[in-house]
Amino acid sequence: MPSPSSAKGARAEALAAREVEGEGFRILERNVRTRHGELDLVAEERGVLVFVEVRSTRDQGFGGPLVTVDRGKQQRVIRAAREYLGGHPELALREMRFDVVGVSYEPELEVTIVRNAFDTGGW
Repeated sequence: MPSPSSAKGARAEALAAREVEGEGFRILERNVRTRHGELDLVAEERGVLVFVEVRSTRDQGFGGPLVTVDRGKQQRVIRAAREYLGGHPELALREMRFDVVGVSYEPELEVTIVRNAFDTGGW
C-alpha cells in the first residue's frame, strides 16, 4: 500500500499529466528514475522536448507549490535530464525546456503550468 505522501504525489502527477495533455503536450514517459533523481514527466509540445517537474501543496500559503522548486531542485532535475538524454541520443539535439506544474488542493483544486520555468544555465 502506498504511503499517504506517495499517493498524494501520484494524484498530483496524474492531474498534471491530464492538464498538460489538455494543453497539447504528448507525454513520452512518466516517473523516469535516474541516479540523480526522478523526472516526473517527459513530454513533447510542438516538437520541443519538455521535462516537467510536478509539485503539490495542500494550499497556496507561503507561495504555493511553485516556490518549492528551488535552485537545488532545479539542479537535480537538470542532472537527471542529462542522464536521460545520455540514454536517448536521438533526443539530445532537440530543442528542450523545463516546465513546472503546481498542484494546490485548497481552498479549491488549482493546477498551474509554468512553461520554461528555469533554464540549464548553459549546461
